[in-house]
Amino acid sequence: MRLIVTIAWRNIFRHKGKSLVIGAILFLGALLMTSGNGVISGMDAGLQRNIVEGFCGEALLVSDKQESDNVFLEMMGKPVAPINNYKAVDSALQALPAVAKWLPMGKNFVMALNEDGGMADGLFALGVDYDRYRAFFGDNLRLVQGAFPEHGGPFVLIPTGWRKQMGEFYSVLYTPEGQPPDTATLSAAIRKHFSELSLRTSAVYMGMNADNSTTDVRVPVQAIVKYRSLNTIWGNFPIMDIESYRQCMGYFSAAAQTAPVKRSNLDLFAADDASLDGLFGETDLVASHRGGRPAAVLRAGSLAGGRDTARRAVDLDAGTYNIVLLRLRGAARLDGAVRALNAELQARGLGVRAVTWKKATGMIGSMAVLIKGALFVFVSFLFLIAIIIIVNTLSMAAIERTPEIGMMRAVGARKGFIRWMFTAETAVLAAVFGGSGVVAGVVAVNVVAALRITSENDMVQLLFGGDIFRPLLTAPDIALAVLQLALVTLLAVIYPLRVAGNIT
Repeated sequence: MRLIVTIAWRNIFRHKGKSLVIGAILFLGALLMTSGNGVISGMDAGLQRNIVEGFCGEALLVSDKQESDNVFLEMMGKPVAPINNYKAVDSALQALPAVAKWLPMGKNFVMALNEDGGMADGLFALGVDYDRYRAFFGDNLRLVQGAFPEHGGPFVLIPTGWRKQMGEFYSVLYTPEGQPPDTATLSAAIRKHFSELSLRTSAVYMGMNADNSTTDVRVPVQAIVKYRSLNTIWGNFPIMDIESYRQCMGYFSAAAQTAPVKRSNLDLFAADDASLDGLFGETDLVASHRGGRPAAVLRAGSLAGGRDTARRAVDLDAGTYNIVLLRLRGAARLDGAVRALNAELQARGLGVRAVTWKKATGMIGSMAVLIKGALFVFVSFLFLIAIIIIVNTLSMAAIERTPEIGMMRAVGARKGFIRWMFTAETAVLAAVFGGSGVVAGVVAVNVVAALRITSENDMVQLLFGGDIFRPLLTAPDIALAVLQLALVTLLAVIYPLRVAGNIT
């Protein structure tokens, strides 16, 4: 073996031109394959961070009556089926170790009414308890103007994407109450006809629901916000408080199930039947009368009780939701985790099922998978091209060295020795030049990630996995690049070995 390696080194330096050509191909192939792996891993991490952690979680629960899995971007605006038993669902989720945290919300298609008499605009609206929303997603929203909700009450957070659409097409500009619009955050088209815009500090939404009657609801604009990434897509999802959303969609709200009751009457609800019968005995209903006036002329309202009412705190979970977003533990194998979760939910008879984020986001999830697949095909294509070029180059090198190989055969070298010599030469070139390509790919990926290249284009953001291009190489990615390099070398040397072995 030592002799073969020594001869291989001598031949590499003796045939520098061919060696450099083969080495350059191996270097470039290793560089591109390593960089491609970094782009794919960066896209995966970016989608995880910006779609899963910033908008919808790894999976979500929908009603068994929901026909389509595409609950976020159903183009026909078909209503998402309601979940009316969230309390039971919540109790079940607390007992499932696979679920790390969850967020109930409303999501449906609504119409934004134009108070100036113009055409209404359709959009997807989200209804949430904002404290829960912030605890689930963290800082997925960037504040452009106004303030985030703090003490409940009606509100709507207007994304910049939808505000831009309303300003450019309907000449309506939304701004938080008491704050003039910040023109620096407006598009050039809106600034151009700013004086013609109708300013609004509240929005009027009307639900679109085929199952029951809906109504319009006015909600004050709390803030103008921007989604962390893919704002042009998610920017058509304004976020309102869950009770306003329920009123808009004609759902049962939590407040509707709470009624004011006088404190003096609370005992009546606790009384048994005998006590209630005792209220209507044979004794006079009026024992005495004071004041010197007949009862008939008592001032209207003089018998009204004071404001001693007791109101239960509103339990938001008592109302209707449409979906429940989930963050799962051990979601590396998402499809398997969702199947196991569905089996558990079906066994409990809760009337809900789980779907993955890729199915729930429809076209966006499919496009993300498509782009990832295209990148993988591109890397595989480079892999194949490198094999073909190296095969041709090694075969030509073997033929050109016919006199040399023939002399070695004449002095007693066997076919096996010649083949091992060619294998050693190729392995040394792969280790030196290919290894350098892998190292250069690692450096290139880290340099590009440090540049923090950004884009406002949604298609490019899908390729980036977010608004910032952050290719990422992990230890498995580097190991994969080395394995790809070894496989390219092995497949590329098979035919040249036959050519060299047949030289006599």
